Amino acid sequence: MVPHLVTALTGPINELEQRILESMPAIERWFRLEWMEHTPPFYSSVDIRNAGFKLAPVDTNLFPGGFNNLTPDMLPLAVQAAMAAIEKICPEAKNLLLVPEKHDRNKFYLMNLQRLMQIFSLAGLNVRLGTLDETVTEPTTLDLPDGGHLTLEPLLRSKRRLGLKNFDPCTILLNNDLSAGVPKVLENLHEQYLLPPLHAGWSTRRKSNHFHAYEEVAKKFAKLLGMDPWLINPMYSRCGQVDWQAGTGLDCVQTNVDALLSKIRRKHKEYGINEKPFVVVKADNGTYGMGIMTVRDAKELEDVNRRARNKMDVAKDGRQVTEVIIQEGVPTYERVNDAVAEPVVYMIDRYVVGGFYRIHADRGIDENLNAPGASFVPLAFAESHHLPRPGEKPGASAPNRFYMYGVIGRLAMLAAAYELEATDPNAETYD
Repeated sequence: MVPHLVTALTGPINELEQRILESMPAIERWFRLEWMEHTPPFYSSVDIRNAGFKLAPVDTNLFPGGFNNLTPDMLPLAVQAAMAAIEKICPEAKNLLLVPEKHDRNKFYLMNLQRLMQIFSLAGLNVRLGTLDETVTEPTTLDLPDGGHLTLEPLLRSKRRLGLKNFDPCTILLNNDLSAGVPKVLENLHEQYLLPPLHAGWSTRRKSNHFHAYEEVAKKFAKLLGMDPWLINPMYSRCGQVDWQAGTGLDCVQTNVDALLSKIRRKHKEYGINEKPFVVVKADNGTYGMGIMTVRDAKELEDVNRRARNKMDVAKDGRQVTEVIIQEGVPTYERVNDAVAEPVVYMIDRYVVGGFYRIHADRGIDENLNAPGASFVPLAFAESHHLPRPGEKPGASAPNRFYMYGVIGRLAMLAAAYELEATDPNAETYD
């Protein structure tokens, strides 16, 4: 199933699809060389928007929580990728400790944990769940919608290691984005692999750093294909020291919104695009679709109402939003059953292991779809993206469309690798 693009402006993306397919050997070789120099994040997911005239990632998550939305047909791919990832880090690994978010009432999230445990069990590991929730003092059983259950256990910390009762893991996999800060129990582990690293968590990570790295990756890739990097790269700027309640720092946001809208207008003129440009203002360190605002005119920021200020002021875990990224808005022209949709690509190590469409019947083409009321359609990636079909009419073949999405997803993953290297507090520096 290929969700249809409801726009006459499918020209550039169909050209891009054709160019990507024709350049497939060069692209795969280029990725291979990049991975010789850089370490991919352990796992990641990327939200992509297809505007017909532009195809770009708008968010990259290093603690993906929707593995339950992948079609079971993709499970063998995920298991192989998990094996490759573990082999690189700890070939003799026997035990894996999975540390989840505290959403133990969110059934969808629990199904995601069940799927992750299944993937790593099939990859040959004993997997158990250890929670950061200090109110859990003994093994606790959580029931799942499918009749299964999960057991959450309290973490046990020794001087140098973290584990559970009678369980000493070689590797600790975080499925918790550390929005609330880094818990003491995760610090100073010298003899275990902690994945992703602590500086991948939202207490230190910034979206602006990621898109700075993505810009570099997009330029390299565009040079390889002889194209304009703008076609795959959302422009952005950032502002710090914003206080939404007091209304201070909003002049910085307003100035940057105005400048970015002008840049987008110039690009639209260059490509003959009759779209009204917009930008998305969002928390520079945040997730779960919180602290997000669509702006079409900088004047809109002059009288932001109280409700909008409250919404922008607080992100996940009650953190105050004081830094924002202003990102070029990329509309989505994909539809599933008449609802607005965007593809989400899932990766383990450097491999695409599937994806799905996030759809939202109550949202527009220029709005954030990661909001209450969203649903997920896994059918889209039921066929492997690894086997595109050269020669098919552009825009008509599911494997070709998803190969293209897989390429964009991997570019964002490569950017995350650059970003993690650049922000690693333990990296050796050479003056």
